[in-house]
Amino acid sequence: MEQAQGVFEDKIIVANSAATTGIFATTGDPLNAGIRAYFDMVNAEGGIDGRQLIFLHEDDAYEQGRAQTALRHFLRERKVFAYVGHFGAPAVRATLEEIHASGMPVVYFATGIGELYKEKAETAMDGACCFPIQPIYITEGRVMVARAVGNFGARSIGVIQTMDDTGKDLGAGVKMACEKLDLPCEIFQIRADAWDADRAAEGIKARQPDFVIVAAAQAAAPEIIRTLAAHHVRIPVFTTYLNMVLTLAQQILPVTEGMFPVYASGWLNYEEERGKNLEAASEWLGDYAMNTYAHCGWIGAHFLCEGLRRLKGHAVTWESFREAMEERPIMNPFGGMIDYARGRRLGTQEMSMWKLDGKALIGWKEVDGLRSIGEILRGIA
Repeated sequence: MEQAQGVFEDKIIVANSAATTGIFATTGDPLNAGIRAYFDMVNAEGGIDGRQLIFLHEDDAYEQGRAQTALRHFLRERKVFAYVGHFGAPAVRATLEEIHASGMPVVYFATGIGELYKEKAETAMDGACCFPIQPIYITEGRVMVARAVGNFGARSIGVIQTMDDTGKDLGAGVKMACEKLDLPCEIFQIRADAWDADRAAEGIKARQPDFVIVAAAQAAAPEIIRTLAAHHVRIPVFTTYLNMVLTLAQQILPVTEGMFPVYASGWLNYEEERGKNLEAASEWLGDYAMNTYAHCGWIGAHFLCEGLRRLKGHAVTWESFREAMEERPIMNPFGGMIDYARGRRLGTQEMSMWKLDGKALIGWKEVDGLRSIGEILRGIA
């Protein structure tokens, strides 16, 4: 049987480039540690269909040029089978066109950029060779609207959106969902540094929507939320999983308490069966056992290996791997189900809901578990 490049009788070679030096090393290092740990576990058990997983890596220092060079080296010279854990928005944007043109599979992107969002990717050039797992901001925007409607009965949405890539993608998802639900939605666009947040807060207070979505990352979200409080807005706020961190909670708790509740999405979960998965992973992760970025690497490696397991006894080609990944949904060991069938490349499709809580250890308390948009909206006319 003819196999794809990087596939040998006794091994399969995969790779990535990621920032393992500089300020982003605190993310890139544990991500790769998680990938290696999962492969170590698989290899110790005999590999997949008798093949060991070999993982190659180059440091791209979060630089687009170095990411492009690394991709060409791995794709054309080392001839690897796939990328796993493609790291960071700049690197992904710089290499995505070449990845599509080549058809090489890429499993797990450590970014949520909108270019990864595909409702029906039919060819590699459409993005069918890509398998995002981490939340894509467009999908998350849709989930936030579903939460506003399904959990709180919202009949109108106000959005404060930063005019950077993250804000635009989140806003696009919100708009998409509101149009589908025929839900009134007004978007207030502001600068990425939130310098003009006052104007947006005034607009929200004047319009009085049922729910406010803050479509902004950590750099701007605290200022937006503080500004809403300063204008005495008393409307529930929902924001992205990017902001569901202790440092942001500490910034906004003093001004929001008694004013309005703040909610955020989540996509990882360590309860029940997933807790057992974490215990098993911890035996291989060592010092990274409780590092979320390492868990993300573990997740990416798991998805890659799940696709390969489905090809046991069959030729491992780029096309057969795609078919295997689309065959049926794959369960995230620390999250929800992801379905790639019929070219769906939406990233995480099941997200939880967390509420800002000063008594919680991390500043946030889970108030509703992992659910898909369909589950959240079930029963809504």
